[in-house]
Amino acid sequence: MRWLLSFTVAFVCTVVVQAKSFTGNRLLVVLEEQAEREKYSVFLEDLTSRGFTTNVESPKADKLSLLRHGERAYDHVLLLPAKSKGLGPALTANNLLEFMKKEGNILVALSSEQATPTAVQALLLELDINIPSDKGALVVDHFNYDSSSASEQHDVLLLPFPAAVRPDVKNYFAGEGYIAVPRAVGQSLGNESPLISPVLRAPSTAYSYNPKDEAEGVEDPFAVGEQLNLVSAMQANNAARFAIVGSAEMLQNKWFAEKATLGEKVITTANREFAQKLSEWTFKETGVLKVGKFLHYQDEGASKKLNTSLAIPENNPTIYRIKTDVHFQVEISEYTNDHLAPFVPSPSDNIQLEFSMLSPFQRLNLSPIAQTANATIFGVAFKTPDQHGIFNFRLNYRRPFLTNVDEKRQVTVRHFAHDEWPRSWQISGAWVWIGGIWVTVLGWVAFVAVWLYSAPSERSVKKTQ
Repeated sequence: MRWLLSFTVAFVCTVVVQAKSFTGNRLLVVLEEQAEREKYSVFLEDLTSRGFTTNVESPKADKLSLLRHGERAYDHVLLLPAKSKGLGPALTANNLLEFMKKEGNILVALSSEQATPTAVQALLLELDINIPSDKGALVVDHFNYDSSSASEQHDVLLLPFPAAVRPDVKNYFAGEGYIAVPRAVGQSLGNESPLISPVLRAPSTAYSYNPKDEAEGVEDPFAVGEQLNLVSAMQANNAARFAIVGSAEMLQNKWFAEKATLGEKVITTANREFAQKLSEWTFKETGVLKVGKFLHYQDEGASKKLNTSLAIPENNPTIYRIKTDVHFQVEISEYTNDHLAPFVPSPSDNIQLEFSMLSPFQRLNLSPIAQTANATIFGVAFKTPDQHGIFNFRLNYRRPFLTNVDEKRQVTVRHFAHDEWPRSWQISGAWVWIGGIWVTVLGWVAFVAVWLYSAPSERSVKKTQ
């Protein structure tokens, strides 16, 4: 009886501490000096309370490894600033990239007071994210700063929560209040990669410069205005996520609920809420899409309506005929914290189905037709084109901050069979020609009958000697 009670307690504890992340709960926190752990204690406790198993290690620990036997040793990595420029053999740029290829997620925090490690610099260059090359460069703003803690340097920015990057993109970082961004390292994003997105931009009045070389920095700054990003994100094609925070102090205890002064208004910073939203997205607690049933079928009834029954099996035909009415349905769920919920796209956004060969023959907007407890069923009805060949039902949905959805099913589209063509008398336009044929036939028969039954007239023949 005692072992049964122990087993029950252990099972309950396992359920309670289960991570809310979609990919796992193993979190590696890389911190060079254990004495600085207290500065981030609230942030780390919040991660632990959400179910993560945090393992704080030095970057130069002997047994530290991101991969073990070709698989991830951790699910997520949090890189906090280090004083040394090298992070050791386990945290090279190649190892970090290999970790992301295994769908691992990384959150990097920078500091203007400490040099950025070379491994992080190389990783950022691979991801097309640029930071100032000189140590000590930071972002200042003479209009949006905390006058109580940065009355002279103006290097503690007070900014509202970020807005959505596009009207058709859900904002996972929205909130109320102001975020304190002290002494941040600005980032500029390249224009060639569609995978990177800004999270928190600098105001139009901000610029980046090095206080040690002030005159040169003002004349030729690294970037100005909204070219500067204070927090940036990247999501790879395999859904691995990477986020970079320009100011590690944003994640420290002292700025989680600090009194600050913006102009003449006293405010309380909301860094804790923003840090939670950013870490939730980076560690795949939000913004994860999952595809359920992916089905298509031929409409053989007269109703021509989509079947919204939830019991439709995923038994998709492999062949269709040209000019056939087809129905398509797909279930899409969104993982939010610890459960799957029905996915609801932005009102200005559309999920589209491509019925394509080499290029799409039809691109159709899907409409929500039903909902289950944890998914939304999207569907559309259309007619196959007058073209035979190998086609694909493809759902290719890519939006910033959402995991990519790329699903396809292959089918064959054939011609009409010999006995599927309509008979000539069923086509009203052919009646004229059919009538012409029978008129010709009847006329010929009448002519032959008249010719056969008509005797020639008798003529008198004179016999000549």
